[in-house]
Amino acid sequence: MRYRAAVVVAICTVLAVGAPALATQDAGSETASAGGVDVSPLPSIAPSITESRRFAPELPRKTGEGRRVVYSNSLQWVWVVDKNDEVVRSMPVSGRRGVPAPGTYKVTTQSAWSFSLDFEGVNFRWMTRFALGPDGGNIGFHEIPRKNGKPMQTESQLGSFAGSGCVRMATEDVKFIYRWAKPGTTVIVTK
Repeated sequence: MRYRAAVVVAICTVLAVGAPALATQDAGSETASAGGVDVSPLPSIAPSITESRRFAPELPRKTGEGRRVVYSNSLQWVWVVDKNDEVVRSMPVSGRRGVPAPGTYKVTTQSAWSFSLDFEGVNFRWMTRFALGPDGGNIGFHEIPRKNGKPMQTESQLGSFAGSGCVRMATEDVKFIYRWAKPGTTVIVTK
């Protein structure tokens, strides 16, 4: 049974630490305290992340070959697949329904820490960018965002839609992705 939580929708801009003055917009850097967007923590309605892994869905068919990351938007799940087509890790995640569009992407850039230029006090770590959102902002995998130091959702809420484009992950999972999926790594997004 899949659990669903409220969708938090907002678009913000982020700046990678150590980058030049040029900022990059991340569509998935979701949260806002203005504009009528609810940023209160989502209720804990899903099983623990450890329990979720016990019931991990199988890697969808026709998701390419070789070393890649596969993200099923409808299942809110990610698989890391090695060059021998073996799943080396899978995890529940939280993203936005239908974003990014299904297709084949490549990891473009990474930053260990990013923050919102649009919404004060919102930041996230271990960003691995791979797509552009509907408004042209970057989409990537990152840790559950924090607003003024407080997580915007719990790890037990992963597996439900929550965000505006990026794919939120548990800290241990996003750090794994950050080390494993370097620029150029294929990312397959399915419905």
